[in-house]
Amino acid sequence: MSGDASVVRVLRPTLEKLSIAVEICQEAEKASEILISEKFDAVIIDCDDVQGGLEVLQCLRATPSNRNSIAFAVLNGKKTTTQEAFGMGVNFVLQKPISSLNASRCFHAALSFMERERRRYFRHPLKMPVKVVLEEKELKATSTNISERGIALMLHHAIPKNANPRLHFMLPETKMALEIEAEVAWADLKGHAGLRFLKVPQSSQELLEKWLSERIEKLPGGAENPAASSPSAIQ
Repeated sequence: MSGDASVVRVLRPTLEKLSIAVEICQEAEKASEILISEKFDAVIIDCDDVQGGLEVLQCLRATPSNRNSIAFAVLNGKKTTTQEAFGMGVNFVLQKPISSLNASRCFHAALSFMERERRRYFRHPLKMPVKVVLEEKELKATSTNISERGIALMLHHAIPKNANPRLHFMLPETKMALEIEAEVAWADLKGHAGLRFLKVPQSSQELLEKWLSERIEKLPGGAENPAASSPSAIQ
C-alpha cells in the first residue's frame, strides 16, 4: 500500500524478479477492505506518507486472513520510528529513500519466512483413505484436503465434535505410515469434518512439510490455493 511513485518504481520490479505477484493499493480504506477479504504472503505498508497507513498497520494483525502475513513497514524517517514499527508487529522495515539493492536484500531475507507461512496456510486437495481410531472403535474415512495443521475428512457417519481421534494414513508417493493425534475442529451431520493435528511425531512433521512444499512448488507461479474454495481442514 503506497501512493509514492518512487516506492512503487523500486519495489514492484524487485518483487517481480523474485516471481512474486504484486497488488498495489494507494488508499488506506481500500487496503483495509482488501486485507479482510484476501490472503497475502506479505503486506507492505507505506506507514508515514499515506493517510491512515499507520492505522492499517496497527489493524493488520487483527485480520483473520493476514494476521500471520509477513509485514513490511516503509518509513520516511520523520514520523514512525523503527522501534515503534517493530512494536506493532512488523517483521521488516524499509527506510526511504529505498534503493533497489536494499529492497532486494530485504526481500531475499524475508523469502524463507514467506515460504514457511505459505506452507502453513496451504491446503492441498487430496483424496486418500484415512483410518480414524476413536477409543476402541475404528472408522473408515476419505480425505478431501490436507494442510500442515490439519485434514478435512468425509466419513460415513457424523463424528462427535468433542472427539480426539488418532489418525492413520500414508501420503501418496511416500512409504512411511503416519499416526497423528488430532481433535475435531468442526463437523456436520453429513459426515464432513475438519480435524486439527495435536501431537505429530517429528519425523512425521518433517515428512508432511516436505510433501506439502513439493506440491506448492508444482503450482503455477502466483497461482491461488486450489483448495481455497473447498471445506477447509481448519475453520
